[in-house]
Formats: sequence, C-alpha cells, structure tokens
Amino acid sequence: MSSCDDRAVSPNESHHHSAAHSHGHGHPPAGHSHAHGHAPAAPVSRHLRKVIAAVLIPFAAAVTVGLIVLWPGGAPSHKPSGVGFDQPTEQARVIKVVEVNCADVHAEQQPQPPSPTGQPPAGGAAKGKPCQQATIKVTTGENAGRTFQTVVTPDALRRYTTGQGVVVAYSPKAPKDLQYSVTDVDRSLPMWVLAAIFAFAVVIVGRLRGVLALVALAASFLVLTLFILPAILQGSNPLLVAVVGGSAIMLIALYMCHGLTARTSVAVLGTLASLLLIALLGSVFINWALLTGNTDDTTGLVHGLYPEIEIHGLLLAGIIIGSLGVLDDVTVTQTAAIWELKDADPSAGWRKLYGAAMRIGRDHIASVVNTLVLAYAGAALPLLLLFSIAQSSVGTVATSEVVAEEIVRTLVGSIGLVASVPLTTLLAALVVSADRKWQGASGVSGRAGAVPYAGAGEGAGAGSGGGPAAGTPTGQAGGRSGRRGGHGRRRKR
Repeated sequence: MSSCDDRAVSPNESHHHSAAHSHGHGHPPAGHSHAHGHAPAAPVSRHLRKVIAAVLIPFAAAVTVGLIVLWPGGAPSHKPSGVGFDQPTEQARVIKVVEVNCADVHAEQQPQPPSPTGQPPAGGAAKGKPCQQATIKVTTGENAGRTFQTVVTPDALRRYTTGQGVVVAYSPKAPKDLQYSVTDVDRSLPMWVLAAIFAFAVVIVGRLRGVLALVALAASFLVLTLFILPAILQGSNPLLVAVVGGSAIMLIALYMCHGLTARTSVAVLGTLASLLLIALLGSVFINWALLTGNTDDTTGLVHGLYPEIEIHGLLLAGIIIGSLGVLDDVTVTQTAAIWELKDADPSAGWRKLYGAAMRIGRDHIASVVNTLVLAYAGAALPLLLLFSIAQSSVGTVATSEVVAEEIVRTLVGSIGLVASVPLTTLLAALVVSADRKWQGASGVSGRAGAVPYAGAGEGAGAGSGGGPAAGTPTGQAGGRSGRRGGHGRRRKR
C-alpha cells in the first residue's frame, strides 16, 4: 500500500539528506531547501504499512465479496401503476399559449368563504384574470407528434411560454384526450450548466485532486444507482446493502482522492469505526422510538409497489449513507492534521500530537454538527411551518414520527461525527508515534523502510561521509544537531 506520498527512503536519499544536515547551521543546498518546502508527509515504515494492510485488505475483500453476492443485476421488471411518480413520462414542448376566459374552458374558480380573521380568501387577487390555454406537443415516445391542451388558472404558480420544454405523464388506460398531462418543466439546461460550473470550479481550484474528486463522485453515483438502489428493490436487506455499498463508496472516494497511502488508510479505519457506531446507535434508537420510516407519500408508494422492501431498514440505510460524506471530510482532515503536526515537530509524542489535533477537531465538530442540523431543518422547513401554523407545542412537534425521524437521523449522524474526531485523531497519533519508535529501534539508517524522514532531521550524523556510526551516542548527538538545523531552516521560511 505504498505510493509517492508514503514510500520508504532509499540509501542514496538517506546519504543525500545526511550530507545536507551535516552543514549544521550553514546554507543547505538549493535542492534540499526545495525538498523541505514541498516534500510530502513523512513516510511510514514498511512494517506499519504491512500492519495496516493486514487490517484493510480483508475488509476490502469482504466488501468485494458482498458486492458480488448482493449484486442485483439491474432493477426488477415493473409495470408502471400510473400513481404518483410511478408512471411513464415523455418529453414535450409548448407550441402555443393563448389567454382565454376561465368560464369558457370550465376553469372558473369556486367562491370561497371569508377566513375567520376577516382576511380575504386565498386566490382573491387572481379573481377576474384570464386563464392560459397551452397547446403541448409530445416529442418522444410512441405517440411523438401528438398534441393536447392544458389550462393554467390565474392562481397557479407555474406559467408556460411558447417553446418551453415540459415533462408529460402518459396514462394508456385513460381516454385518448386525457392520456397525457403535464407533470413538470424540463430544466435540463440550467442543471447541466450548474453542474459544468461546479466541475470547472473544482478542477480550477483542486487541479489534479479536483479531477480525481469528480471521478470519485461519478464512481459513487454508479455504486448508488447500479448496486444500492436495485439491490434494495430486489428485496435484499437495506442495512446490509447500505453497509456494503457505503463501504465501497468510502474506499473508492478516499483512495482515489487522497492516494493509496498509510495516511489515507488511517482515515478509512476511522471512518469505518464511526460508521459502525452510527449503525449501532441508529438501530437501537429507531427500534426504541418505534419509528416505522413510512412518513411520507413517496415512502408509502414504494412500500405499496414493493411490499417486500423493509421500510424500517430503509430508514437506517439512509442514515448511514447520509452520514458517510461528512465522515470522510472529518477523518481525512484529522489524519492530515496529525501528519502535518508530526512533520512540523518530529520530537512530539502521541499525547502532544493528539492534544494539538483535537484543538483543530473541536472547531471542526462545532461547524459540522451545526451544518447537519441546519441541513435537515432546511429540508423539513415546510413541515416545520405547518406545525407553527397549527400552534403545536415543541414537545408535540418533536415527538411526532415525521419530525422524530429527522431528529434521530440528525443526532445519530452527529454522534458518529463527534466520535470520529477523537477516534481518528488517536489512531493517527498512535500510528505516527509508533512508527518513529520502530524506526529508531531498528538502528539501520540506510535500510529501506527504516530510515527516519529526512525532513525530521533524525539520524543526520549517520551515513554522512566520515560521520559517526548509527546507534552511537555521537551519532545521536549528530541527529539532534540535524534537528536544530532543520528547525532553523523552518523558522527562516
């Protein structure tokens, strides 16, 4: 599991760095100074890479086996029922829009009683205004070229213009004049333009990392659409599917974006441990709070069309997948912080590294938790408005199933995020510190996998021309001198 960021230093590199450090406080060669400014994180030893691989390779193998065993081979065949979203759709275009009298097209508004507060009835402002009659032409499907008309009342939120693209639903069993109806507008162009702007911004700022992030995003989308969704529709356990699919997304995204390094592997371990905690807490509190997961029309329709789907497990699967993206961000950040802190202060022990990185992590926790809560609140804003209109108490709102489901989703995910910070930070600190101790104990400075990181300045006296042998007190003193020289160059930058 080595890469350019995580390789062992060769004997020639060790000699070059040692010779550079032997200059003490003098001016280092230009090439060496450049390496200090742009060098990757300190490499970990071959021994530690083997230990990490011994944990992650079986896990990756288990995920691969899970993908093979649960692979659905596509979504199950299904005949559309024509209810809600479960109906075939076609593309169409508005070819003509005219204003007509609402009474002439039988779209006259019904009179409404005044409200108890004396306010005018809703839609009163639209009274007396003309209706729109739009002629729609179907452009795809077996009936391409057919036209039909639809009426838009003055109080409707959606208006049509000539040439506008729309989406129409097809009901083959309805009378011919009523087989097509407009369900939505075609917003493909603005969505593609927005996606292009997003991709451009990511590539311009992230460069190669940005390109890899977009590739990982596409791979995640493929796992979601080709494995997770069809497997759930085929009747597989949603929780098991979410764990296998989420783990595959995690491995693809992290290693593709951050490289096949030990540092990324530590982030993977921290993410995995946090996901297991989220799955456990989610299962416990979903059962304890008696949440069914069937809280909206869409979920009810899915359950009606596929009764074998376990809606209860679908809720827990959604919590796991929803938490995965933010978990990746937190674990990668904390792992990178430990590596950079160790590179800045090679003499720091794991306690010092952990304390410094946790100060970073606490700020991260505060912002991420607030982000999650506001994200869920924003998604449920119309529902919260309805509760406010009904003047329901806070306790009634919070314990109703539709809101309690979101609260459990938010809090379980947040607990997993909070736990991921100390968990990942501790694991990274122990890995980095144990690695340095193991390297120092080997006593062979020129051996691949056992050479201390040159940027740390350790063992500078060993391997240099005419210098003392590695492992001797004099050699150790030379290493301390190299560290002082290395720190001096850092202060000058």
